[in-house]
Amino acid sequence: MPDILHRIGIKSASTQEAYAALNTIEGLAGWWTGDTQGQTEIGGELRFRFGASGGFDMKVLELEPGKRLLWEVIDGPAEWIGTRISFDLKQEDDYAIVLFKHMGWKEPVEFMHHCSTKWGSFLMSLKALIETGKGQPHPDDVLIDNWK
Repeated sequence: MPDILHRIGIKSASTQEAYAALNTIEGLAGWWTGDTQGQTEIGGELRFRFGASGGFDMKVLELEPGKRLLWEVIDGPAEWIGTRISFDLKQEDDYAIVLFKHMGWKEPVEFMHHCSTKWGSFLMSLKALIETGKGQPHPDDVLIDNWK
């Protein structure tokens, strides 16, 4: 099964800062979508909405503070349901490194190409949020194509 993979380095940041941006409602809303709700503990469900285009529901499967988060997609587009999303964190010098995986796609359909690019833009929003205090979450995210 194909996966989406990305690596970003967040300058002058700790893995704890990155973890907070990935595992608090305020943090998630600051880089992914302003319409974020739910519970961030293991077994909790997170709801991410993107206006008229819908959204995704995730179940929190694993949390290792400052090191790792793992979610399973439980609702959203058919291609996403059952896939898993992980964020592995490590410190390299004064960079917090985020290794992102969106795992378990059944096949590399055109929507996967779109999602890979969108994940990249949202991960750059995460980087900006931590480095500058301001991300570009939906609805202010980068429009990459004619899909909304």
